[in-house]
Amino acid sequence: RQCLFPQPCKNLQVDHEEFLSILKQLRELPKVKKVFVRSGLRYDYIMSDKNPTRFLREFCKYNVSGQLKVAPEHVCPYVLDRMGKPRRELYDAFVARYQQVNEQLGLKQYLIPYLMSSHPGSDLNAAIELACYLRDTGFYPEQVQDFYPTPGTLSTCMYYTGIDPRDMTPVFAETTPHGKELQRALLQWFRPDKKKLVIEALKKAGREDLIGYGPKCLVRPYGDSRPAPQGG
Repeated sequence: RQCLFPQPCKNLQVDHEEFLSILKQLRELPKVKKVFVRSGLRYDYIMSDKNPTRFLREFCKYNVSGQLKVAPEHVCPYVLDRMGKPRRELYDAFVARYQQVNEQLGLKQYLIPYLMSSHPGSDLNAAIELACYLRDTGFYPEQVQDFYPTPGTLSTCMYYTGIDPRDMTPVFAETTPHGKELQRALLQWFRPDKKKLVIEALKKAGREDLIGYGPKCLVRPYGDSRPAPQGG
């Protein structure tokens, strides 16, 4: 049903030549100095290329202006399956390839991941898993997109029915404003104004091990206003 999920279709012919050709033609137009692409690329499609490094080398050299936004959206396998997105291992591989190419080009260019909270399938444990991933990778998102139902989508069907129509299995969907607030706060655990919500979420999920002074803790206990070791 999908070209790239759960695995790339065997009939999919991945070819970036036309895309690169269009970008090159744009660069060669009179009075055009730079052509930048800030978002919209499917990293899973790029990684399906027989030679993703070749594409990334030319793209990063000419078409990235310091940062590129991509959409892993989550890291929890169960949530990713509900989203129809590839596993985090593929995103991690893309990040490594992107960084390697930029190092070879002598450029300092960054990836900005687009993340989503409260998508059907995501409970507090899934949100905590994503928060820990962000902590470990050293990324502190300034913005987080909370799931918003859009008519006609598979995700919205799961949101309103609590059922995955693909196999008719139950799916947890956070629909309460406060529940959504807790998940969103977890993804920005490092913000002082989110501390109360983060502690509430961690206690509710039975993850008090992440409240304290250890290197893996997300927040310090109540009464200690100092930042946690990881910045939270």
